[in-house]
Amino acid sequence: MVRAAAHHGGGPQDRLKSPGFPRRRTCRYRDPVKLHQLRYLVTIVQNGLNITAAARSLHTSQPGISKQIKLLEEELGFQVFEREGRNVTRVTAAGQAVVEHAQRLLEEAENIRRLSADFQDESRGTMSIATTHTQARYVLPPVIKQFRVKYPNVALNLHQGTSEQIADLAAANRVDFSIATGSHELFPTLALMPCFRWHRDIVVPREHPLASIARPTLKQVSEFPIVSYVFSFTGRSSLSELFVRQGLKLEVALTARDADVIKTYVRLGLGVGIVASIAYEEEEDRDLVAIDGAHLFPESVTWIGVRRGRLLRGYMYEFLRLFAPHLTRKLVDQALRARDAAGTQAALGSVTVPGY
Repeated sequence: MVRAAAHHGGGPQDRLKSPGFPRRRTCRYRDPVKLHQLRYLVTIVQNGLNITAAARSLHTSQPGISKQIKLLEEELGFQVFEREGRNVTRVTAAGQAVVEHAQRLLEEAENIRRLSADFQDESRGTMSIATTHTQARYVLPPVIKQFRVKYPNVALNLHQGTSEQIADLAAANRVDFSIATGSHELFPTLALMPCFRWHRDIVVPREHPLASIARPTLKQVSEFPIVSYVFSFTGRSSLSELFVRQGLKLEVALTARDADVIKTYVRLGLGVGIVASIAYEEEEDRDLVAIDGAHLFPESVTWIGVRRGRLLRGYMYEFLRLFAPHLTRKLVDQALRARDAAGTQAALGSVTVPGY
């Protein structure tokens, strides 16, 4: 009877051994998913699926990354990436779920390292800040000066750039703090906390016709070419929209990302400058007149952003206190625990944002 059963195909164990039947791999023989594999995975996604760029940022080799991703996919039992030849073209649906979990795991691993560092020596470490020229040039110097007095052994890295460049650094998890104004949609993973309100000033040479007018109208301003920030002419609350709504023609002479550049060209007579009020310094800009533009232009709010779920070190809370005293440690922790922008807003709903 046994020989007959074997002759007609045998039992389940015999069928599993046949060449055409896929073997089932049991979990106990699998290698565990490794943290560096998840780091490679997330870095590839952060670099636009460019493995060469990911290898460069991780200071490793492209073949090494490709091999580890292949091992990760074998371990998971499905493809994380779709490919065309050697090129990665997109993240699979299952792969996207892995990426999201990997990001959280890597964040928690970093939190553990931060916690360890704080217990060992809370006065030493590093801190990276990405911000705009205006904040770096006019707002941060006194804050950094005070911070350095208390924490001389904390190495500071200051990155200046546009909102888009700051967003790229934040997305790549290369900075601890992002400081900017507006552009909230570029920072979906950060808890954005309001720091201070500010308005725009009109700056002109002392001999300019507007210099003697305390509260010029928008029509009076429109009679001259405008020199202002690049971002001032984009979005629903832009200067362009403001002039159009009042039926006025706007002539833009020059746009720049740097308030000092704007003031330089105002001095050359290219047009009327519109800059952040914090970018006018009475001593250094005494050849220019600053006219309060709060009655003409919408108010702006500068925010500081931190990745949600991030564990901050003690000296980072001190930096926040110096930069925005109303952001208490309790409020910051509540904002960072929020799952999304709505949760952050709810946590900070009762905060009164001071003017600068």
